[in-house]
Amino acid sequence: MTDTPGWASPGSSEPSRDGARPPADAPAAVPGPSAPPQTTPQAPVRGSQYGQARPGGRGPSAWSAPRGPRPGVIPLRPLGIGELLDGAVTTVRRYWRTVLTLSLGFAVLQQAGVVAVELALAKGKTGDNTQFTTTFATLPLTLLLGALAAALLTVVVSRAVLGRPVTAGEAWREARPRLLQLLGLTTLTALLSAGVMLLGFTPWYLYDRGGSVSFGTAALLFLVGLMTLPVGFWLWIRFSLAAPALMLEKQGVLTALSRSRRLVGGAWWRVLGISLVARLFALVATMVIAMPFRILGFLLGFADLNRQASFDGTLNESTAMLITDAVAGLLASTLTIPFLAVVGVLVYIDQRIRREALDIELARAAALPEQDAAPADRPAPAGR
Repeated sequence: MTDTPGWASPGSSEPSRDGARPPADAPAAVPGPSAPPQTTPQAPVRGSQYGQARPGGRGPSAWSAPRGPRPGVIPLRPLGIGELLDGAVTTVRRYWRTVLTLSLGFAVLQQAGVVAVELALAKGKTGDNTQFTTTFATLPLTLLLGALAAALLTVVVSRAVLGRPVTAGEAWREARPRLLQLLGLTTLTALLSAGVMLLGFTPWYLYDRGGSVSFGTAALLFLVGLMTLPVGFWLWIRFSLAAPALMLEKQGVLTALSRSRRLVGGAWWRVLGISLVARLFALVATMVIAMPFRILGFLLGFADLNRQASFDGTLNESTAMLITDAVAGLLASTLTIPFLAVVGVLVYIDQRIRREALDIELARAAALPEQDAAPADRPAPAGR
């Protein structure tokens, strides 16, 4: 275990330790050789023990949970969804110079690519396919920037959980050796999840654009496409923790995919729920940010409305609306990119805490006192 954690896997060749950690309200044994029973009472840890009376004769609620040590942005114990989201917001707020510097750079490149594609398409005739063409044309840039964001922000979070500062330069130097692997992993997971859904809807799309269309055949092909959505979502969640595993455990692409599969196993619905809630928060934030700029762009381009309508009846956005949309997208991406990336890393950490008692290793890496290093839901290690 190093001071700056790589948080090495217990061993990719070992079977998964799923279910090894008992619930937070039951004692759990510390991994390692068994120790003789303690004859002296343990020193109290931070906060009151679960089910232990507080000073003044007021006992805790039967539903209260142990606080656990908190050297950084999260307490070192299994986390609830609210604590995961709070940890992501705390990370962005506490390390805002590093996080926003990185995310602003990604957002500028992303919006520049989107605007360039939209301006190029404005000279052609794509009709109803403009949005689809824009998304498809910017997909390589989106994958590249997503891999960079995941790499650099994973390094930031790995320090943040220990309460240690990190600069953008340090994050870049630590993440740089694994960028190509992470890009390959990002591309592979996108092909596995989004590719399945894209292939499912391709026959319907081609048939719908082919000319003479039978409603029954089109509906059947569309139903076939819908049947691939659960498969795509299942693959997306199953491999959603592969990027943090690759970065923090210094493993290869296939090993990282296997690690994600094992960590998500038995918790697929929970990871899906957390991912959807985080993206819902990001969507709401994007809409709140974009709405004033959308209204401003409409007002600035109002005088050009008569000139926006082309001869074939399509309506093109004015230059003012393109600019204000780009500014809104820049601001929204600067905030949502780090939030979503940090949530993903914290879910990975939480799953390892639940499965592999990673909280003990993190507490030791944070140089906590021994009684604080033992989480509140398990006894302190003997002989220390």
